Amino acid sequence: MEQEQLTTERLEKTIIFDLNGSEYGLPVNFVESIETSLPITRVPHEKSYIKGVINLRGKIIPVIDLRIRLGEQQAPDSTDDQIIITRIDDTQVGLIIDNANDVLDIPFSLLENPPETIGTAKKEYMHSVVNFDDRLIILLDIYKLLNIEEIKTKETDE
Repeated sequence: MEQEQLTTERLEKTIIFDLNGSEYGLPVNFVESIETSLPITRVPHEKSYIKGVINLRGKIIPVIDLRIRLGEQQAPDSTDDQIIITRIDDTQVGLIIDNANDVLDIPFSLLENPPETIGTAKKEYMHSVVNFDDRLIILLDIYKLLNIEEIKTKETDE
């Protein structure tokens, strides 16, 4: 009976990744790929969280250091870092993370509003929090996180 209830409940397929020891998630429908060991070309910009651009199969994509964007401690660049390639409409943006480690089907009923006081991420970028299989996962709001209008402005400036 429990399995039957789970299959009728609406699920959010989510990519789970590590960042500075915490687990975060993004809806899989916004994720195109997860890349490793891509060289990032630095470009002049005023936003500290924009690390530069990558050339992915002939397409130039801006890259955001998610640690800086979320207000966490910046880690030194590492060849072990991964880049999640996201897409909103016709805009692609890369997000530097520590490690993508899972794809989960999270029941919508488990999603909770972020607590008023939270120290792991800027609350404005959080969509919800879920306690799933004894794991506390912060689900990010991709629209607020990327601020596409700002990214598009950067693309046209360069």
